[in-house]
Amino acid sequence: MSNDLPLRYRLITGVDDAEFCKRVSALLDEGYELHGSPALTYNGNQVIAAQALVLGSAAT
Repeated sequence: MSNDLPLRYRLITGVDDAEFCKRVSALLDEGYELHGSPALTYNGNQVIAAQALVLGSAAT
């Protein structure tokens, strides 16, 4: 598998903050599309978010 090809599926996780939103936004700018709703959990200190993204057909 070549490292030059973009992944068709990405699962982004992290603390639910502005940096997480920037990471998801950057992937949207690259042609990814949201896949389903985000998932949230609490680890006792912070809210942790997960968002699945798939590469849109226009980007392939």
